[in-house]
Amino acid sequence: MADYENGDAASPSPTPNGSAHGFSNIVRKKLMGYVGFANLPNQVHRKSVKKGFQFTAMVVGESGLGKSTLINTLFNTQLYPRKVPLPPSAERPKTVAIESITADIEENGVRLRLTVVDTPGFGDFVDNDESWKPILENIEARFDEYLEQENRVNRQKIVDNRVHACLYFIQPTGHSLKQLDIEFMRRLHTKVNLIPVIAKADTLTDEEIVSFKQRVLSDIAEHNIRIFQAPIYENEDEETVAETEEIASKIPFAVVGSDQEVDTPDGRTVRGRSYPWGVVEVDNEDHCDFVKLRQMLVRTYMEELREHTNLHLYENWRSEKLHAMGVAQDSSVFKEVNPAAKLAEERTLHEAKLAKMEAEMRMVFQQKVSEKEARLKQSEEELYARHKEMKEALEKQRGELEDKKRRIESGRPLTPEKGGSRKKGFLRP
Repeated sequence: MADYENGDAASPSPTPNGSAHGFSNIVRKKLMGYVGFANLPNQVHRKSVKKGFQFTAMVVGESGLGKSTLINTLFNTQLYPRKVPLPPSAERPKTVAIESITADIEENGVRLRLTVVDTPGFGDFVDNDESWKPILENIEARFDEYLEQENRVNRQKIVDNRVHACLYFIQPTGHSLKQLDIEFMRRLHTKVNLIPVIAKADTLTDEEIVSFKQRVLSDIAEHNIRIFQAPIYENEDEETVAETEEIASKIPFAVVGSDQEVDTPDGRTVRGRSYPWGVVEVDNEDHCDFVKLRQMLVRTYMEELREHTNLHLYENWRSEKLHAMGVAQDSSVFKEVNPAAKLAEERTLHEAKLAKMEAEMRMVFQQKVSEKEARLKQSEEELYARHKEMKEALEKQRGELEDKKRRIESGRPLTPEKGGSRKKGFLRP
């Protein structure tokens, strides 16, 4: 016999003769934590931390807008070395280049494999027609590579090199988007999560930044360009909803990038830029939107960017590609149905099939009856024509016989005499 309390078993204490009928030493173990599926988030967390994360960000914009500096500032890592300006006599590239830099970053035991894709040369030519094309081809090539890995026999080691976020740097003109900006975002908004960024926002006043943001958003809405919006889930607390709305209100982000530390007049050391009129602090929300951009991209919505890329952007591209290859998906596969509704639907389909078969059989029967009637009518007409012909022949034969009978009775020969056989002056006896 055993005693259970809170899921713990009590082991019987054996007596000196080896029997197990005594219970003097009962050991009860207490659970140290909650047992249930509420521990699933902890399991996912342990698995994710052990496996690590992969994130790929693309930066696009004209040269001199501070793309490399902003990436170094975002991740607090010297991913990009300082660029040395090319002399005027140096030969410059004629097309947009694609460069990738990968670094392993670890923070509080969480490992992140960060890949930054740069696009030097974008917008730097006299003729920028189709300058977006190499970038689009690179994004689709990464989709192709991921699709090829999914189609392998062994899919245990799939490397996700898809672009999860694209920071598009807008020149701080203070007017509106240029035609190149509109064309680029219109071509790529269905392939990547677009995050518009106003570069070097310290060159504009606060009023100019507010007006410029409104014009940029107006151009984006007019051309039906979809930019990444932070999702709002059900049953979110008020603090999270307020944070999401605050981040959304800052789009496009007016940022200032700097990985150098400067001293402020009040004695603080901050990351920023020093000017004769003062210091612009990168991490001060009153000076720029860098903190909100970092909060959206790194702290709060990095997983949402990865998930939206996988479930929406990549899936839409994958469906279009497979359809173009002639691969069709049955809509009934993995479709949740009610068994009773499914049975009623099958019964309806079966009855419709029987009714169709009955109608077809009735039609075939009527067709065969019509053909039989036509053949009988034709035979009847043929018999009537034959009967008429035979009747006419009999009537003719009957007339000839009656004519012969009259001749015999009158003593005339049955056959007429040949002309010239009787001579004049002589009579037959």
